[in-house]
Order: sequence, then C-alpha cells, then structure tokens
Amino acid sequence: MAPVVTSVSPAQGNPAGGTSVTINGSGLTSATVVRFGSNLATNVVVVSDTQITATTPPGSGTAKVTVTTPGGTSTQNVLFTYTTAPAPTITSLSPSTGPAAGGNSVIVSGTNLSGAVQVLFGSTPGTILTSAPSQVIATAPAGTGTVNVTVTTPNGTSNPLPYTYTPVPAPTLTNLNPTNGPTAGGNTITITGTNLTGTTQILFGTNPATTFTINSPTQITATAPPGTGTVNVTATTPNGTSNPLPYTYTPVPAPTLTNLNPTNGPTAGGNTITITGTNLTGTTQILFGTNPATTFTINSPTQITATAPAGPASAVNVTVTTPGGTSNPLPYIYVAAPTVASVSPQFGPAAGGTTVIITGSNLALATQVHFGPNLATGLTVVSDTQLTVTAPAGTGTVVVTVTTPGGTSTVGLGIPYYTYLGAPVINALIPNNGTAAGGDSVTIGGSNLIYTDSVTFGGTPASFTVFSDTIVVATTPAHAAGTVNVQLHTPAGNSNTFPFTYDPA
Repeated sequence: MAPVVTSVSPAQGNPAGGTSVTINGSGLTSATVVRFGSNLATNVVVVSDTQITATTPPGSGTAKVTVTTPGGTSTQNVLFTYTTAPAPTITSLSPSTGPAAGGNSVIVSGTNLSGAVQVLFGSTPGTILTSAPSQVIATAPAGTGTVNVTVTTPNGTSNPLPYTYTPVPAPTLTNLNPTNGPTAGGNTITITGTNLTGTTQILFGTNPATTFTINSPTQITATAPPGTGTVNVTATTPNGTSNPLPYTYTPVPAPTLTNLNPTNGPTAGGNTITITGTNLTGTTQILFGTNPATTFTINSPTQITATAPAGPASAVNVTVTTPGGTSNPLPYIYVAAPTVASVSPQFGPAAGGTTVIITGSNLALATQVHFGPNLATGLTVVSDTQLTVTAPAGTGTVVVTVTTPGGTSTVGLGIPYYTYLGAPVINALIPNNGTAAGGDSVTIGGSNLIYTDSVTFGGTPASFTVFSDTIVVATTPAHAAGTVNVQLHTPAGNSNTFPFTYDPA
C-alpha cells in the first residue's frame, strides 16, 4: 500500500535548501526516498510509521512533497514553498545573563523571526515559548561562561549575540525550626538560608531527609529521618554544600493512657472512642486486643479519637504505640447485642403507664427501651435476662426494642410485640334483668371487648365467654334483688358501668 503524506512543517524555506522539516502521514516506515518536486531531500530519518525528518534540497517556487516506499509513492497534494524572505537578525537579549542552571526566560528581539525553529545558546538549544516577527521568547538551557545566541528560521540563521552564564553562590543556612525532634524522625523542619533554589539533597548527619520541598530561594521544609544525638544539617545544590547547623534528636517518652470513653461497645465495632493520656503525638497504631483501630485521629498530645474495630463479645486491652514505645493497657468490653424474647403483659392502654416485664439476653447494660418509636420510662435492670419498664403512650401493635452499648435488639425468634388497646365500652345488656338466684345468660354488647379478663355484677365476679370484640356472654351470679352495675375489665382498664336488675324471687 502506498504511503500517505498529510503535512510538512515548516511548509516554507530558503531556496538554497537546508531547511529541517518534519513530514507527517502514515505508512512511512519503509520510506526510501523523499522528494521536493523532482529534487531529492537529504538527511532522511524515519522516526516512526507516521513521521519522517529530512533536509530540503535547493529549489524554487512551490514543490510537491512525496514519499516513496516499496508500496509506492504518495499522491497527496502536500506543498512546500521556497521563499526569498530575508534571514533573521537579532538586535538584543533580555536579560543577557542568567544562572548556570538555566530555566529562565530570555526575550530575543530582532527582525524576520516568524516561524523560528531553533534558538541556540552556544550549541545547546533553548525551549521556544513564543515566536513573532520581531520577538522570540525562549527558556535558557543550563550552561557556563559566555555563549552565542542565534535564532534559526526556515530562511536561515541569525547573527549571534553574547549571553553570559553567571555562577550562583553556594547555599548558606541561617536557621532551623525546630532545632530538635524525636529519634524516630518524621517531624517537619523549616530550613532558612540563601541560594537554596535547585537543592538536590538535605542531610541530617549522614542520613538524607525523608522528603523536602523548596518553598523559595530562602526556605525549604524537610522531613527529618530517624537518628540519635546531635547531627549537622546541610543543604546541597549544583553550586555546592552549605554550612552546617546543629540538630538534636531527643528521646521521646512512651505514651500513657488514663481513660477511655466509652469503655464498651458493640461487637460489630464502628463506634468512636475518645482516648485520653499523655505523649500521644506521633501515634502510629492503636490496638483493641490484637485488632488495630479502623481509623484514628490525633487531636492533641493528650487526646485521640479512634474507631473501634469489630471483635467478639469479651474484654480486651486497648494500647497506643508511638515512636516512644507502647502505652499501658486499658480495658474495653465488647458487648453482644441484646435480644428480646418476650414482653409481659403484651397489652395495655393507649395512655401507657403499664408496668411491663421484658425478658431476653444481654440486657444488663440496657440504656433505653422503645415501644415502637416511643421511649419507655422507669427502666429497671433486674438481671442480664430481665428488665421492667413503664410503657409509654401509643397506638396499635409495636415492636419493643432494647438498646445497650452492644446495639439495639432486632425482631428475632421471640415475641417482642406490645399492643395498645382502646378502653372497653358497654352499650347494651340483653336481657338487662334476671332472677336473684343467678344463672341467667346475659349478652353484653359494646366495643374493645376481645381481651376481656373479668365481668362483675355489682362487684361479684361472673363467669363469661368472649365471642368477639363486640360481644361477651356472661352468666349472672346470685345477688339480692335490686339494680346493680355491670362492668368488665381488659388490660386497657375498666369499662363503663351498665345497670342490671335482679328481680325478687
């Protein structure tokens, strides 16, 4: 397959030839010939399958650029123009001096500078930043002494102008802050001085700084490496090594722990523990037994907040490790989540106030009991398997949950439900009279009767059967002739009273 030529850069040059050009396209790998019109280019170099560099032959006017490979010759109409434009001239450099390390911007002023392809500082090319007819800006490379600067365009190379590399003095150090630190290193040191640009190494004695950042020609921040005793700190740049300043490694005391808050938590972990003590700066590890804290934050030399990892229900030791050693242990208890197996009674009035016994497991550290969304009052821990509380007000059937440092109970195999009942109401007795000897069947009509647990006639208990939430059938007890009050009771309380008349014998 024949090669493809898409562009040539620059697209113009001196009729005398000698312009370095880059040819772009595809299928160029096996290029054997490059022509500008009918003239052969020289110095052909295949850079890749998509790029060739070459030097233009002499020519005039506009010439078609073609590339020939074993697959054929390109046919695209890519043109190169031979121009008679004048060669560039340069009149000034600003600045005309710079550091031996280079890197500074130099403004080259003159004429015919458009399309500059190269700015040489001696034999070393600078980096062209901008190019205009009367000005080229370039970044100076590293160098020494005085060198000639020239600008090359497609029309030739300019006259030279001198540029002087000025030696940069060796760095000097004037201050370290702080002047001491832990033997484990890792602390930040601010180094002040002069001529610090280009620093390549900071030594603490014979040990290089772990990291360092050049903030300005007069300041560096460095991370101290581990060490002992008093050592000399020096800075090295391409221009030499500074004077030394002393830095002292001071032993760090081991951390001590005085308090954990809280001292217990769920087996799933994830809760935040505040650790109080001394010498906590530089903490590298916090262990709960053998498990490291999930995360931790050093708030001050006397306080850390840590996220407890998961752990089995048990007591473990919490320790803190710093470069100064490992602390004394403090106990932390992993608490299993509570379970609720039953509540008794399971019913009560909507107004609340019923004393409820809750049975389950892991209840000893209970801090809250909820009936649905409502918080119970009067919490009393009887044992690890039993609590008593006063039910709050509520409606409907709700789940009873217990909260401890181990978490909140969930609905499991037990029956942790409590139902709020409406107060029972009697609105009819059929019949509403009977014999003094008793034994009559009386149908009691009303509402909220399903959980009826007693029926009385004038205070005397009667036997009864609950048929539905609206019907209870009772058998009258014997009673002296006269009218008495009939009342029934449910876990929600006593009903209203309704008159019943005992007829004389």
